[in-house]
Formats: sequence, C-alpha cells, structure tokens
Amino acid sequence: MDIANGWETYSKLVLQQLETMASGIEGLRTELQDVKNQLTELKAKEDRVQDLKVWKEKIAEVASPTQMKIKFKEVEDLKTFKTRAITMFMVVQAVMGIAIAIALEIF
Repeated sequence: MDIANGWETYSKLVLQQLETMASGIEGLRTELQDVKNQLTELKAKEDRVQDLKVWKEKIAEVASPTQMKIKFKEVEDLKTFKTRAITMFMVVQAVMGIAIAIALEIF
C-alpha cells in the first residue's frame, strides 16, 4: 500500500509541477506577445523617423533654416519697397498731371 500511496503522492506532485509549468509557459506567451506588439510599435516609429530624416535632408538641400529666415526677410523688404515705389510713382504722376493742367491753362 505504501507503493500505491507513494505513487499517488508522486503523481500529484508531477501534475502540480506540470500545471505550474503550463501557467509559466502561458505567462511567457503573454509577455512574448507584448514584446511583439512593442516591437511593431518601435518599427512604426522608426519608419516615421526615417521619413522625417529624408524630408529634413531634402529641405536642407534647398536651404538651411537660417537661409530661409533671411530670404523671408528679404521678400518682406521687397514687398515694402514695391509698395513705396508704387506710391511714389502715383504721387509723381499726380504732380505731373497737375503741372500739365496748370501749364495748359497758362499757355
């Protein structure tokens, strides 16, 4: 009877160990799935970083941020100059028109 009782105790112990291992394996599967998900997210982020890097290189070929700032300032200065030049032209035309009108009335 000791053998049967010993075998029963041993089989319970083996069964308990198998259940513990099964739950451990299930936990590892869950962790592995989490790692796979994180890896997928990292790959997506890496792709976005690569896209931004390519975009930055293309922009850097055109002009640096400092150069772009200078050019924007120059464009604003040219707009101001254009406005002043048109205004001055209109004033000169008005003065010339008045001068011609006065000259025609005098002669």
